[in-house]
Amino acid sequence: MKNIRLDKIAINVHARRILLTILEENPVLERILRKSTTETEAMEAIKEWILPRLKKNPAAEAFYLKKEHSHELFQQLNWEDFAAIRLLDYIKHAGDAYPDQNIHGEMAVTNPIKMMWLATNRGIGGAKPDFFLDMLQLFRQLNGKLKPEIPSRELIEEWMDRYPAGIDPKIAELRAENRDRIIRILIEKIDTGEIKSNRFSFKEDMTQDEKVQKMNEWWQESLFHLNFAVRSPEMLNELLDYSLDPDTMDILYDAEEKGIPFFVNPYYLSLLNVQTPGFAVGGDLAIRCYIVYSKQLVEEFGEIQAWEKEDKVQPGKPNAAGWILPSHNIHRRYPEVAIFIPDTVGRACGGLCASCQRMYDFQSGRYNFNLQKLKPEESWNERLPKLLTYFKNDAQLRDILLTGGDALMSSDKSLKNILDEIYKMALQKREENKKRPQHEKYAEIVRIRIGTRLPAYLPMRITQELADILAEFKENASKIGVSQFVIQTHFESPMEITPETQNAVQLLLNAGWSVVNQLVFTAPASRRGHTAKLRKILNDIGILTYYTFTVKGFRENSSNFTPNARAVQEELEEKYLGRLPEEEMGEVQKLMLDAEHIVDRVEAIRKKNDLPFLATDRNILNLPGVGKSLTFRTIGITRYGRRILEFDHDRTRNHSPIIDQMGKVIVIESKSITEYLRQLEDMGENRDEYEGVFGYSLGETEPRMPMYEYPEYDFDVTEEMTHLELGVEA
Repeated sequence: MKNIRLDKIAINVHARRILLTILEENPVLERILRKSTTETEAMEAIKEWILPRLKKNPAAEAFYLKKEHSHELFQQLNWEDFAAIRLLDYIKHAGDAYPDQNIHGEMAVTNPIKMMWLATNRGIGGAKPDFFLDMLQLFRQLNGKLKPEIPSRELIEEWMDRYPAGIDPKIAELRAENRDRIIRILIEKIDTGEIKSNRFSFKEDMTQDEKVQKMNEWWQESLFHLNFAVRSPEMLNELLDYSLDPDTMDILYDAEEKGIPFFVNPYYLSLLNVQTPGFAVGGDLAIRCYIVYSKQLVEEFGEIQAWEKEDKVQPGKPNAAGWILPSHNIHRRYPEVAIFIPDTVGRACGGLCASCQRMYDFQSGRYNFNLQKLKPEESWNERLPKLLTYFKNDAQLRDILLTGGDALMSSDKSLKNILDEIYKMALQKREENKKRPQHEKYAEIVRIRIGTRLPAYLPMRITQELADILAEFKENASKIGVSQFVIQTHFESPMEITPETQNAVQLLLNAGWSVVNQLVFTAPASRRGHTAKLRKILNDIGILTYYTFTVKGFRENSSNFTPNARAVQEELEEKYLGRLPEEEMGEVQKLMLDAEHIVDRVEAIRKKNDLPFLATDRNILNLPGVGKSLTFRTIGITRYGRRILEFDHDRTRNHSPIIDQMGKVIVIESKSITEYLRQLEDMGENRDEYEGVFGYSLGETEPRMPMYEYPEYDFDVTEEMTHLELGVEA
C-alpha cells in the first residue's frame, strides 16, 4: 500500500530536470514513454528496442539468457552490453518486492520503467533525484556518452601519492606530538585522582620529567593502553585536543546514552590528526570513521540484525548453512574451515570498530570491554578440549580460524593453552585417521589461522614472548602435518602502518607465521588510490593482501558503506596494476611457506615484474546468506536510487550443499551511488574521477590465488560430510 501511495506523489524540480535531460539525450526512449498508454506497454517496447542491440554480441545474449554466471561469457561482455543486460533485468524483475532490512523489513519494490513512465506522462511516481541520476548514467552507458576509461599507471600512482603512510618520517613526528599531548593529559588525571591504577601509578616524590619518562616506558606496554583506553565522549574529545565538532559530540553523547561501548586505546588515538598539515589532509579519514560513530549506527543500535545468518548459533541445531554446532564458540560456513571463539579475553578487541560485523553481539552485551569479567573461568579449561573434538570428529574440517573479538587479546598463557590443545587434537585426528580405510579418511588439520587487529590497534601486544609461543607451536605442529600458519589481520589505512607496527609484524614473520590482510572497503578506504597505496605499504613490511570486503550490515553501517559497483571499479581500474604474470605464480606460491624471508621475496617479485604492489586479494562481499561472492547482477533499483543486487555463490570453492536449496541471494544496498559520490565530495574528492562507477552493474568473483589453496593430501579424503543437516534455512 505504501508503494502505491508513493506512486501518486509528484517528483520534485531537481528530479524533473534530470528526467528532461534523459529524454533529450535519448529520443527513442522519449518516443516510447510518451506513446505508451501503460507502463507495461512501455516495458515491452523498450525490450524490443534493446534486444537487437544485445544480439550484436552473441556472448552478451547468452550471458543474459543463461541462469548461472559464466566467467567465460562475462569476459566477452562490452560496456554497452552491461547497460543492455541491466535494462532487460529491470524489465524482467519489474514489480518484484523484497524485504529491506535497511528499513526494518519493509518491502522494497523495483519498477524503474514504471517510475520513468509515470514521471514523463504525469509528473508523478515519487522517484527521487538519485534514482533519475542513476538512470541518466544507465542510458549514457547505452548510448555511448558514458565511456569506460582504464586509468594509466601514472594516474593511479598519482592517486596513491595522495595518502601518506604511518612510517613516513613526517607522520611519525605528528604521532610523537600526539603521544606527548596524551601523556601530559593522562599524567594530570593520575595526579588529580580522576583516573586510578594500582599498576600504573607514580611515586609521591617523582618530578614532572620523571613522570613523563615513566609514561613513555609504559607506552611500550599493551596493558597500559588497555588500562587507559578511552571509554567516554568527553575523554575522547579531550585527548584529541577538543578537535571534535559539536555535531559529532552530540552523536557520541547519544551513543553513550544508547549503551554503545567506547574503547579507544591511547596508542590508536595518537594516530588521528589534530592539527593537520597540508600533506596529511584527509589521510586519517579511514581511521577516524572507525572511532567516531555515525548517526545511523546510534539510531539503529538496539535493532541491529545479524548480517551473516550462519553466525546465529543454537547448540545442537543446524545453522543457516546446515552445520550442527556444539556451542556459541564455533561458527561455520564452509566444509573445510570453522571459526573458533574461545571464552577468554579474546572476546574483546583492542578497540571497537564502528562498522564491526559483530555489533549485534555488543548490542546484546555478549561482547563487551569488561576485561576482568571476560577472563576465562575454571570450567573453560575443561570445556576447551571437548569443544575441539568437534574438529577431530569432522570429516572435512582442516582449517581452524582462531578469532573473537580478537584472538590476541587473550593472555600468552591462555593462547598457549589453546594452541597446545589444538596440537593435541590435530595429532589425535591424524592417529585416528590411520585406522580408517582408503577413501574413508577424514581431512586432517593443515592450516591454523589467528584473527587479530592488534598489529594495527595495539602493536605493543606483539612481544618476543608471544612470538616464541607461536614459533614453538609451529615447530611442533609442522611435524604432524600442519603446513600453513597464518596471522589474519585487518589494516584499513596506510596511516596505520607505523614503525611500531613494522616491528610487530617482523616478530610474527620471524616466528614463521605469514601475515595476510583483510580490508573493509569503507567509504574513506574506497577513495581513488587509497586501497592501492595500502597494498603497497603492506607489501613493504611483509604483509600479503587476502580480501577486500564490502561493508556488511544494514542501515547501521550505511555511513561507511561503499556500493558494490565501486568494489568492481576498484578491481578493474586500480588493482589491475598489481596483477601477477602467470609465470610468476609458482614463485608466489612459495611466499606463504617462507614467512621469515617474505619481505625480500615480495620485493624481488615486484622489482622483477615492475609492480608497485602484489594484488593477491579478492574483492568480495560476505553474503547475508552463506559464503562470499562478488558474482552479481543489478536486477532492480528503488525509487530512492538504491540498487537491488542478485548474488550467486562463488562456485569456485566448496560450500555447504545447502546453497543449492537457497538459490540466489538478494542484497538491497543501503545508499545510492549518487549519495556515495556526494559523501566522497565531502571528503574533498573530485566526483568526476569516479563517474564510470555507475556502469559497473555486473560482477564476477575473482579466482582465488593458488597460494591460499589448501595443500594436497597423500590420501583421498572421504566425500562424507559430518555435522551436517540440510533442511529449511535456519
